[in-house]
Amino acid sequence: MHSRNAVPDVDHTALGGVAAIPEDAVANGEVYTRDWIVDMILDLVGYTPDRNLAEITITDPACGTGAFLLGIVKRLSDACRKREIDLPDQGIYALDLLSRNVHASREAVVKLLVEEEWEAGRAEELAQAWIRQGDYLLSEIHATDIVVGNPPYIRLEDVPDDRMDMYRQNHPTMVGRADIYVGFYERALTSLRQDGALGFICADRWMRNQYGRVLRQVVADRYSMDFVAIMHDVDAFEEQVAAYPAITVLRKRPQGEVIAVDTTKLFDARAAEDLLAWTREPNAPAKSTPGYKAARLPHWFSGEEFWPTGSPARLAMLEDLNDRFPTLEETGAKVGIGVATGADAVFLTHNPELVEDGRALRMSMVKDAKSGVLNWGGTHLLNPWEEDGSLVDLDRYPKLKAHFEEHRVALEKRHVAKKQPHRWYKTIDKVDHALTDKPKLLLPDMKLTIHPVLDEGGYYPHHNLYYVVSSTWDMRVLGGLLLSRVAQAFVEAYAVRMRGGTLRFQAQYLRRIRVPRELCQSDQVALARAFDERDVDAATEAALRAYGIDRIPD
Repeated sequence: MHSRNAVPDVDHTALGGVAAIPEDAVANGEVYTRDWIVDMILDLVGYTPDRNLAEITITDPACGTGAFLLGIVKRLSDACRKREIDLPDQGIYALDLLSRNVHASREAVVKLLVEEEWEAGRAEELAQAWIRQGDYLLSEIHATDIVVGNPPYIRLEDVPDDRMDMYRQNHPTMVGRADIYVGFYERALTSLRQDGALGFICADRWMRNQYGRVLRQVVADRYSMDFVAIMHDVDAFEEQVAAYPAITVLRKRPQGEVIAVDTTKLFDARAAEDLLAWTREPNAPAKSTPGYKAARLPHWFSGEEFWPTGSPARLAMLEDLNDRFPTLEETGAKVGIGVATGADAVFLTHNPELVEDGRALRMSMVKDAKSGVLNWGGTHLLNPWEEDGSLVDLDRYPKLKAHFEEHRVALEKRHVAKKQPHRWYKTIDKVDHALTDKPKLLLPDMKLTIHPVLDEGGYYPHHNLYYVVSSTWDMRVLGGLLLSRVAQAFVEAYAVRMRGGTLRFQAQYLRRIRVPRELCQSDQVALARAFDERDVDAATEAALRAYGIDRIPD
């Protein structure tokens, strides 16, 4: 996602020989941000002409040809005219890597100031002072009151290795496959003075993927998420882009109330004005219109874990439940995943006679759980692990050894075997023998809806099944809670949704489910019965009572 604010190229000499980002990698993605989006963000960060903007410094870290810059200059001009004062020499700090963009921005600013009846020579002087060529991520940090813009979204493979190394060295939040915009967030936040504001329209992937985890932690520890609007279907740019944009407003102050907004394709300039009017009424109730839904939350979600998605009302419910109830594992349950072998064709069989007694472990598969009741299909795991966690001595089990030797070439091709050639017959995961006989709830990885199935003991789960075990829960009662749409709402908020709406019910998402620590007898009975009867409606009705909520918002 780019606007006129995309990160472009710079001469090698400008950074002591550091390789430049290819100009065409930037130019191909330049997209103009619509003026009403710019105005909305400037309003949200408080850069409005009713204030003395001459005393406020504002930064546009990648100004391009001026999408945000012109909105800034117009407001600054209006504020100074209103107070009959001169424009400030240092009120605006704008950067861009491309010299042609810097030239275009300066020309546009001069033209605007002259139209606003400022003296042409003064306009030229200010344009030169305000707009500079440089790489924001490698420039000296410039203390500021406000940062606004559309940070660059450039593919990692288009950034030369030496330049990316410098970016990562200067920005600890740029972990894993983090894109450049993550560094822009970090540097912009670092530059803010106390109570300063950042307002970006940018891809929202950092809120919900692995490479955004450090940035999420930084935000949670040091800043306040004041406003977030998901804009995936909004016509926010003058060209169509698939960038999953969101508007975020962050402030350098302790976390307080946050406004959460979910928009539709009907969100336009008029809807934006309506939303802004609603934000100025602190006691206004949650609002739903064809273009957007908006609500106030008492605080934002904390830590580096993935931030949830959903309507503002759904987020408010989740925040309430997060505040009032412990996580599943905090109640004594444990979430895990079944064994991965790296070679199911070798390790799995329907013929346990292939090996010695005790070396074939009954294994539960996804298809065994399809009906909602575990119907074992006869799959066995040829188990290379002793109960103490060590690999078996194959010489003690001639039949097992013969089977593995027959397939040795295939087993040795696995990554896990290449790392430890002398342990070539191990599965990727160890087998925890104690798990086999424990009652456990099995949850298939990929389903449209959550699907807990009870294994009363005797089977070991395959790696496409996640499991929940507990010494404190009645597993049928817990199964009823997990069958409910409340549990589904947690997973929907955090999980990756695949094509066709399929959800990934992985351990990291199941661990986010909050559950009541104590349940009255009648709710326990109702949940257990609903689980046995696979009655999602009854499970949800009992769960709503247990959580003390009336309904699950859309």
